[in-house]
Amino acid sequence: MKKVLLLTAALAISASGLWAQAPLRFDVQLDKPAGKISPHMWGVFFEDINLGADGGIYAELVKNRSFEFDNPWMGWKKLENTAEGSLLIVNDVKRKGNARSLKVTKESASKMGLQNEGFRGMGVRQGADYEFSLLYKQHTAGLSLRVELLDENDARIGQATLALDNKPDWQSASVKFTAASTTAKAKLNVWIDGAGSAELDMLSLFPTETWKNRPKGLRKDMVQILADMKPGFIRFPGGCIVEGRDLANRFQWKKTVGPIEERELIINRWNTEFKNRLTPDYFQTFGLGFYEYFLLAEDIGAKAVPILNCGMACQFNTGEVVPLEELETYIQDALDLIEFANGATNTTWGKLRADMGHPEPFQLSMLGVGNENWGPQYIERLAAFKKVLNEKHPEIAIIASSGTDPEGERFDFLDQRLRGMQIDIIDEHYYRPPSWFLSGAARYDDYDRNGAKIFAGEYASHTTRPNGPGRSTWEAALSEAAFLTGLERNADVVTMASYAPLFGHVDGWQWSPDLIWVDNLNVYGTPSYQVQKLYSLNKGTDIIPIKRNQQNVVGQDSLYASSVYDEVNKELLIKFVNYNSKAIDATFQIDTKRKIATEGSKLTLANADLDVANSLEEPLKIKPQQAGIKLKGKSLTQTFAPYSFTVIKLPVK
Repeated sequence: MKKVLLLTAALAISASGLWAQAPLRFDVQLDKPAGKISPHMWGVFFEDINLGADGGIYAELVKNRSFEFDNPWMGWKKLENTAEGSLLIVNDVKRKGNARSLKVTKESASKMGLQNEGFRGMGVRQGADYEFSLLYKQHTAGLSLRVELLDENDARIGQATLALDNKPDWQSASVKFTAASTTAKAKLNVWIDGAGSAELDMLSLFPTETWKNRPKGLRKDMVQILADMKPGFIRFPGGCIVEGRDLANRFQWKKTVGPIEERELIINRWNTEFKNRLTPDYFQTFGLGFYEYFLLAEDIGAKAVPILNCGMACQFNTGEVVPLEELETYIQDALDLIEFANGATNTTWGKLRADMGHPEPFQLSMLGVGNENWGPQYIERLAAFKKVLNEKHPEIAIIASSGTDPEGERFDFLDQRLRGMQIDIIDEHYYRPPSWFLSGAARYDDYDRNGAKIFAGEYASHTTRPNGPGRSTWEAALSEAAFLTGLERNADVVTMASYAPLFGHVDGWQWSPDLIWVDNLNVYGTPSYQVQKLYSLNKGTDIIPIKRNQQNVVGQDSLYASSVYDEVNKELLIKFVNYNSKAIDATFQIDTKRKIATEGSKLTLANADLDVANSLEEPLKIKPQQAGIKLKGKSLTQTFAPYSFTVIKLPVK
């Protein structure tokens, strides 16, 4: 019995050794940088999913403003008892990109009007100014419009009147008014007063306060939360949006530039993708088009990373392919996009960019060909793109898809073939459970240093199925923080990384979890947002080896670490993940001939409950906590909280 007790005690001491022993030692080799880090390492991936564009970052409040949805009355309803034939949808195919309009015929002063429900309502703020606008042409003079905003209780909270000129040609008109109260569920009434006949189109309502106060621009708070990350790049427009359910509904960038009223609407492929999350009113108006994407990237200091269709529709849907002999149109789209982004103003597409307000080039340097495509049919089409792009634009780096999964037969085939083609950047995606991210922290330690660079183009740790009611929990975010130490340690191979999807609307999502959640008035970052933001705001210029027992810190005792040096700010940055239920003590011994400041700082995300998440009610439940730290010589000892991610910042003199 005595031997059993002694053995039990010995096992208990051994099991708790991590907590009972002296501080664990980590060696930081500041004078032995292991490689350079891309200045655009950490970025964002945008796709119009979960009401990301229409109903989201594009600040238009009216749904189906030009009556171009499959059901032209979707989002609208008639007010009062309108006479038969007094409100007609007219289809005029001579009008480029926007054939439909609403013909109004009113013979008396009877009451007639329309109501628009917005995107799950309209977010309206007290004291804010709004602009109603439309295109119209009058056939018979005498009509005027009276617009009003109603709250969720049908109380009027804003109104204005707009007289229509008697001109036979299409023209625009607008009027501004101020909202008297705040609501997330407003609706818009458009009353038609007087008597006469006219055609109405592009009935629109925008807040006047948009990002940079651009008329009919982007939702300010949603852009700001991106700008706060200081992302190095924006990948757009997707995602499966690029492919489309079939080639007829693929994303075609040329249809998203030029005058707004001439951009051709298409159905959003997420409209009916998930039977449990049907969204039949989800279309793409392209008010947020390629020009606006480039402008957004420039605004927030990010590189634009557009992805184009390679001649293949989504292989999970129809899997349509364009014949190789007809691929020229798709390749020409890529060449013309480069001209649109970088070309001189005397070129066709460079002139369009200038006419839209940006004569200076956008400095495009990377271009994706295909999204999550796979198989020999993809390699054939990619090779055709590569041949032309390399000949005509060797300055443009090509990003190629490695398929939908980070391992398996498809991945292995593509990885081998893409490397054989000497593709510049391979786009790897991983939607996996937390355990995969923890075990994958060493994924790139043995990748070829002289081969293709890696773009972690879509990553997210999933604790539930993506089309279920998933949350971005602290467990998911902390596993991502651990995995990202591996990306940072191998930043000489991994040149870019972005979470996906970016936005989710609480009343209109199809896929979860998402990096940032919104409703019609509010926006908040998830724990995953807080993790990537800490990486993005604390990126370095040089990889600095950090070792424990001469080994990379990749899960030993559930600890993960990376370190970098920031040449610009003269700082040593250490990122440390404690994926344990108890606190640990650690000592960092900094091997350098340089002088380290005696005081530094640390930012910590931590919570003992892995299931917690941020929310509209508690948007900062998980947020960075800052504290000062002190060094003894070139040694730093710190206690790391249970289930924590910490960024240590040490000035280097």
